[in-house]
Amino acid sequence: MRICIAATPSVAVPTLDALFESGHQIISVITRPDAPAGRGRSLKSSAVSDWATSKGVELHKPESIHEISSLVAQCDLVVTIGFGILMPETVLSIPKYGFINLHFSLLPRWRGAAPVQRALEAGDTTTGVTVFKLEAGMDTGPIYTSFNLDITPTINTPDLLEDLASLGVQAVLDAVSLIESGQSPKVQSNEGVTRANKLTSEEAQIDWTRDSVAIVNKVRAFFPNPGAWSIFREVKIKIDSATVSESILNPGEIALQGKAVLVGTGSGAIELMTVKAAGKSAMSAQAWANGQHLLANEKFEQFNG
Repeated sequence: MRICIAATPSVAVPTLDALFESGHQIISVITRPDAPAGRGRSLKSSAVSDWATSKGVELHKPESIHEISSLVAQCDLVVTIGFGILMPETVLSIPKYGFINLHFSLLPRWRGAAPVQRALEAGDTTTGVTVFKLEAGMDTGPIYTSFNLDITPTINTPDLLEDLASLGVQAVLDAVSLIESGQSPKVQSNEGVTRANKLTSEEAQIDWTRDSVAIVNKVRAFFPNPGAWSIFREVKIKIDSATVSESILNPGEIALQGKAVLVGTGSGAIELMTVKAAGKSAMSAQAWANGQHLLANEKFEQFNG
């Protein structure tokens, strides 16, 4: 089968490797244009762009739907993974078999841009991958394949994404085989739909009156970007990792217990493991606390600006 791949993030690479070795003809790779990154804001190519270059696969970085239309007209099927552009029906209908998408949730749960983060934030214990046929709606298309994955209690977004990227390889290969054999996808249910809206920095602020589990889940979900955060002595502090503690403190109150740095919540406390102050590198919570020379009854503050 003649396949085009439309993808951007590094989580697409395991599937790209598998398709490259599968015997299918990879006509081209379509990825997003280079974007500013880092403190110098210099242009940086996507992980998928780097992959295509290393494999000698024809690479395109279109800046318009019209360009994309011309590119996908050359293939039988388009496989999309984190491409980040909603395609109109006029484009989706161009290839013989249309477009399929690898989505990192068990649809219809967590339709949208941040399914992994929202699953962790919600405290889900199971997630998975779904390969479905793209249509005009947001992740509403009929489903070819889906595989389940248990969520361990301490995993964060990057690690869960890595696990799902590996799981997605077989899901995509199986979906392509189903398409080749003439099988139709199954209509996606509209029961149990949840929305995985894009994360914002504003909602990443920690509400210390929430219960400990909810706060730790937010830390896991929002790492590394935008990062769960709070304010201490008028400085923004990102909490990179934390665990639930059995101690009892007032919401936002900071206390040292041996080498542990504890913060009070609405249901007890959490232990900070790794933090990152604005303009600083990540460090252990203990190192951060030692540098602050904490006073009695100090608290994280709520920023309302």
